[in-house]
Amino acid sequence: MKLTAKGAATRQRIVEGAAAELREHGVAVTTLDDVRARTGTSKSQLFHYFPGGKEELLLAVARFEADRVLSDQQPQLGDLGSWPAWQAWRDKVVARYRKQGQHCPLNMLFSQLGRSSPGAQAVSAELMRTWQAEITAGVRRLQEAGEADPEADADRVAAALLAGIQGGVLLLMSTGDTTHLEAALDIGIANLRRSG
Repeated sequence: MKLTAKGAATRQRIVEGAAAELREHGVAVTTLDDVRARTGTSKSQLFHYFPGGKEELLLAVARFEADRVLSDQQPQLGDLGSWPAWQAWRDKVVARYRKQGQHCPLNMLFSQLGRSSPGAQAVSAELMRTWQAEITAGVRRLQEAGEADPEADADRVAAALLAGIQGGVLLLMSTGDTTHLEAALDIGIANLRRSG
């Protein structure tokens, strides 16, 4: 659907309001009426922007939350050209997930949508693809600066770091502890440093 600037702003307001509502109260108890009340939106407006109802809105919120995962790491993620920049990024990732704690909005949304649904898979795949591309670009910057092994496969190094982050986040959600996340980042970055 092609939206005017005002329409796009209204849709975004609904998505952001729904995201806040879901973070505070969870998917299971949040209703469309809760979202309407929070965003000052009429029922007709809500269904104009989300004709598929709650499932379509949840998918839009999942995209919003996925974008937040990446935006919360900026500007460090986009500037991985030196070892201090990598350390700053590592610290930002840990701080983000420490603050988030055991309640992952994306996990909650994917559980409701069904992890194997085409929409949830598309959101997850796009997040991981974009995140890995950013890390890969950082590895290549180190290689170009002579700080990392020029023969290393930058994309595989990035894939391993991302897998470590995701495993660490999964363990954080189970235990409430960032130890595994920190270890995955620290060892991944140390291995990259040693290869230089």
